[in-house]
Amino acid sequence: MSDMITPDLVDLDLSADTKEAASRALAQRMVALGRVTDLEGFLADVAAREAQMPTGLDGGIGIPHCRSAHVTEPTLAFGRSAAGIDFGAADGPADLIFLIAAPAGADDAHLTILSSLARQLMNSEFTHALRSVGDAASAAALIRGEEPSAATEDGSATAEDDSGTPKAGSATAEGDSGTAEARPAATQGGIEDSVAAPVAASADAATGTTAPAGVTGTTAPAGVTGTTEPAGATDRSVPVGATDRSAPVGATSTSVTGTAAVNGGAERPFRIVAVTSCPTGIAHTYMAAESLENAGREAGVEVVVETQGSAGFTRLDPSVIAAADGVILAHDVAVREKDRFAGKPTVDTGVKAAINRPAELIAEVREKAARGEVTAAARPGGGTPVERAGEPGEGYGTKLRKWLMSGVSYMVPFVAAGGLLIALGFAIGGYQINEAKPVTEVFDWGRVDSWGALLFQIGGVAFGFLIPVLAGYIAYGMADRPGLVPGFVGGMIAFNINAGFLGGLAAGLIAGAVVMAIQKINIPSALRGIMPVVVIPLLSSIVVGFLMLIVIGKPIAEAQKAMTDWLEGLSGANAVLLGVLLGLMMCFDLGGPVNKVAYTFATAGIAVAAPSDSAMKIMAAVMAAGMVPPLGMALATTLRRKLFTHAERENGKAAWVLGASFITEGAIPFAAADPLRVIPASMAGGAVTGALTMAFGSTLRAPHGGIWVTFLIGKPFLYLLAIAAGTAVTAGLVILLKGLRKPAPGTGATPAADGSAAPTAEPKQPVAA
Repeated sequence: MSDMITPDLVDLDLSADTKEAASRALAQRMVALGRVTDLEGFLADVAAREAQMPTGLDGGIGIPHCRSAHVTEPTLAFGRSAAGIDFGAADGPADLIFLIAAPAGADDAHLTILSSLARQLMNSEFTHALRSVGDAASAAALIRGEEPSAATEDGSATAEDDSGTPKAGSATAEGDSGTAEARPAATQGGIEDSVAAPVAASADAATGTTAPAGVTGTTAPAGVTGTTEPAGATDRSVPVGATDRSAPVGATSTSVTGTAAVNGGAERPFRIVAVTSCPTGIAHTYMAAESLENAGREAGVEVVVETQGSAGFTRLDPSVIAAADGVILAHDVAVREKDRFAGKPTVDTGVKAAINRPAELIAEVREKAARGEVTAAARPGGGTPVERAGEPGEGYGTKLRKWLMSGVSYMVPFVAAGGLLIALGFAIGGYQINEAKPVTEVFDWGRVDSWGALLFQIGGVAFGFLIPVLAGYIAYGMADRPGLVPGFVGGMIAFNINAGFLGGLAAGLIAGAVVMAIQKINIPSALRGIMPVVVIPLLSSIVVGFLMLIVIGKPIAEAQKAMTDWLEGLSGANAVLLGVLLGLMMCFDLGGPVNKVAYTFATAGIAVAAPSDSAMKIMAAVMAAGMVPPLGMALATTLRRKLFTHAERENGKAAWVLGASFITEGAIPFAAADPLRVIPASMAGGAVTGALTMAFGSTLRAPHGGIWVTFLIGKPFLYLLAIAAGTAVTAGLVILLKGLRKPAPGTGATPAADGSAAPTAEPKQPVAA
């Protein structure tokens, strides 16, 4: 593979004034080298990633990135902006911009590039060198981890000569004394090296990389891959070998020359184990790890970090955890297997705290250890997924919502797969396909209706899992893995007795509650080993089965039937009102819990082999309304461009496709920037579409697909008319509301690149949900 970054991919005078323009300028360089095959398609993928969460980092860094089918090989482009470009970082614009492109499916390479770069960016020498480097070839070499002076014009490193002089990027010998010094951290272990051979924790690695000749150091704890630092590393403000520990997964360690070296081994240094993780599991995860390691070196403390990133994680060796004197948990998402660290002095904080004030965290955990302050020992079960993901002191209302959403999130893929298979079965084999004999008995390879029957019956099997999966993962959210067995058992009972969606909810909540109650019983230590495997599944399944079959199952089934009959009887004004309600719910939080409640209600109605006509009308209304917010925003940005920032206009282009595909979240960037205007406008349009769809009597068997499943829609032209009407209402209302907005004093509009007026200052994009 050619170099990931070459001088042709470097722009040291990036003139763009927006993140979209910066990405385009750098992407054009990739296109020119054949690294990207479709500029607009690639930029759409970059914008979609940016809409999920801003890619700006503190310290003047922007890292736009994506995986894309339009990328031929992992590529990194770098731009330096004199004026700065807003990438959504809290501390202001970025002047160092890295555009990272990875081929679709190249998860490991993509995450490795990001994590390696994030670690290098914690090195002040590296960022200072990038801000002062004078030519593209040197910048490319610097990022690759080579000595800039050794880079030729084509960005390749010069070969070493016959004198034995080390290659660029290696430690340089000095004098005849036999001593050596490590090369500057800014030029070590470049991005290319990290992708070619990512460093991971190794069970059989007892020592790390040895120090240069003549320099002594302390190796990492046994079982953890580490880096042996040269003497004096603890006095450096910038780590040596920072990027040599840039693996995207696995434990990273820093061993310092501390008390043990000074006192001849009489004492050992204070030992800390740490975990870092962030919502995306990429940049901040590894920046926090690097920051803690740096601070540990300066304080003479041994720090071993487990990075729980998007590419997964390698658990710290249990012996390393057992030998630790303290724990730092720096995370914005749940720490996986947190109970491993129970019973030790612990500092629990956010990931940015580890980046911004690592020395304080190390001092705090040492103070706790000195006072003998430790966390409670691990309890059986280790806490539930909701408890691990939540905040201390959360109320039961918040936990209940999370429990229910846990079940729904696992159920939705079954809904999508099963529903589309059933819909395709009807489309291919006709509406009598539900009466076809099982394909195990009759299947003709040359008959279209046989293939329709096959798809229909596979979809029916997938739909059969909906209620058990819903119940099982509600119980899982409450009680972790012990809740799965009674949850699935209760869910299957609900399915068999026709208790439907309501029965699944009840079964999941009951199963979780029963398991939680059993776990509170004080069990003799001799029986604890068989509790999660034998006792809890047995007792909880008996209790849940009894309650569902004998006590509450039948009343729930009757309530489900009554609701179904009520829906069947809806017509005229009642049906229209239901459409209005569903439309409002779909557009209220644009993919959030309220949206999911409406969607789940609709999909539960069609999750049967022969759904009723009213259930298919509800599904049609829900999907149509969910398409309106992004389509409305796209239309508004087209009609009145001057009311939107350049970033919003670019998002509007992507919103056409997202809305047409029934991805309501496509409107989130607009709502995040201006919720008081965008959300009411979206709800108004959704209500209109929902009402019209119900009034027109359009039906839908597929639970997803947007306009791409129009051939499965009953009365498709009226259906599309309803969507168009809602889109027009949303666009018109948001234009009206934004037109009434008074500009802030001292602000005006300046001509945009396309000739339209645009605000002089573009607001930062809040993090999208």
